[in-house]
Amino acid sequence: MNAIPSEKADTPEIDENLAAVSEVEAGIRDFVRNDIAYLRRPSSGAPSTEAPAAAPSASALDASAEATVSNVNSLIQRVAGTSLAEIENLIGELEALRDLLHAEGQRVQREISGYAQLSQQAMKSTRMIADNVSQWKRSAENLRNG
Repeated sequence: MNAIPSEKADTPEIDENLAAVSEVEAGIRDFVRNDIAYLRRPSSGAPSTEAPAAAPSASALDASAEATVSNVNSLIQRVAGTSLAEIENLIGELEALRDLLHAEGQRVQREISGYAQLSQQAMKSTRMIADNVSQWKRSAENLRNG
């Protein structure tokens, strides 16, 4: 019984996706139908009483096929153009972010290196001070005892 509620939860999202896909397909079908209907119309200069030709010429079919393909391509480009532009912008932003992170990584490495050098110098200075203090202490004890 747990499977039924999860299926119901997924159904609205799937329905929305299917509706969007169906809408795009319907638009493409309508576009192609209108384009083909335009190509099938008789030319205005031809008399309507003549019998239609048995078969259209190959060049006419090629031209109509190219026009149809061109129209479908332009429709797809209009539909996908915005998405492609957004993807290209995102790629540019990601590349800029990669460069920024690379530069920041190098800066952090330089900072760590500088900190390590400063830490070593501080340790050397502390050892020198500790050695001098111990020498002064010995000298002071020798003077008291001596």
